[in-house]
Amino acid sequence: MAGRPAEEIDLQDGAKVRDVLAYYEAKVTDLKRSLPFVAIAVNQQYAGPDTKLNANDEVALLPPVSGGSDGDGPDTTAKHYARIVREAIQTQPTVQALRRGEDGAVLAFEGVVRNQTRGRKTMYLEYEAYEEMALAQLEKLAAEALEKFKIRDVAIVHRLGRLEIGETSVLIAVASAHRAAAFEACRWLIDTLKRTVPIWKKEFFEDGAVWADGEPFPAEIPRANS
Repeated sequence: MAGRPAEEIDLQDGAKVRDVLAYYEAKVTDLKRSLPFVAIAVNQQYAGPDTKLNANDEVALLPPVSGGSDGDGPDTTAKHYARIVREAIQTQPTVQALRRGEDGAVLAFEGVVRNQTRGRKTMYLEYEAYEEMALAQLEKLAAEALEKFKIRDVAIVHRLGRLEIGETSVLIAVASAHRAAAFEACRWLIDTLKRTVPIWKKEFFEDGAVWADGEPFPAEIPRANS
């Protein structure tokens, strides 16, 4: 709608996110009717319209998605559970690296590009992301899964760029002592990922291309018109 992926704007001191929304409502004709479905992030964290802005803040308007630690810099000593890649996902090496002697179950889920969508022949897909926030959200999901379910370890890998039919777009691997926890965690991870992580999918058909309809954001994430 905006015709560009990003731009810089100047606002008065004390401005809020809703001032950014007002600016773009005046500039982008079709934006207002989409606001009930749009989420907002400030500096890669979900936020509401009344969030106050500071100098050099980064505000993102996020359509429904298909698809770290705080501080002055990255924590290079922390374990990382998620990766975003642009090359083919290697499932077996990822699963093997996760496996330990105490595990009774190691479960891998692969999201795979299929050759049709609602009866239309799919040629290929393209994935893009608000990458820094997407990676942080994937790490957050992994940490939540480790707390929520009785699992020992998890790995999440999501691919961006062009994917051909049959290629893996996302891999979730879970290791645990018992299979039930692994299945529960894996299902929760992929379902939550598809609703909260800012990754979008464009489908290419013989007669054109469209952005895939995204999953609605969960109720706890504020909308742009709230």
